[in-house]
Amino acid sequence: MASKKITFDPSAGVPYAANLTIFGGAQSITEFTVVDTGNAAFDFSSANAVGIATTTGWTGSSQLAKSVAVGATMGALATFNVGFTSAAGGKFELTLTAGETRDLSEGRYVYNVLVSSGSTIYNIVNGNILVYAGISSVP
Repeated sequence: MASKKITFDPSAGVPYAANLTIFGGAQSITEFTVVDTGNAAFDFSSANAVGIATTTGWTGSSQLAKSVAVGATMGALATFNVGFTSAAGGKFELTLTAGETRDLSEGRYVYNVLVSSGSTIYNIVNGNILVYAGISSVP
């Protein structure tokens, strides 16, 4: 499992950049530990973590699409499961099943992770994903 530590500053309006690697046919799990600008764990369990009055708490979503190269067809090719593994500790995971990664062609992709509290949506992290095709061997 890959781990990334990112700093989330909602007032900056700029997502953190983090590149990932996926191996086709293998389950993909990346854990993100989110800290605020003071290096303290970002508390996703608090509805008022960034001063937004809401009782709905935080949710997350993430999609993977083909790179934004000239002539590339855009559109989500896969949707990550975003799970808060320790909301108070600022931890969430992006996961794809082995079957979902098997369906991806080798190449470069882009992704982003959106988190929301109430009706406010933040683009927390963006990056590139390099997908390697599954490797097999002949006995």
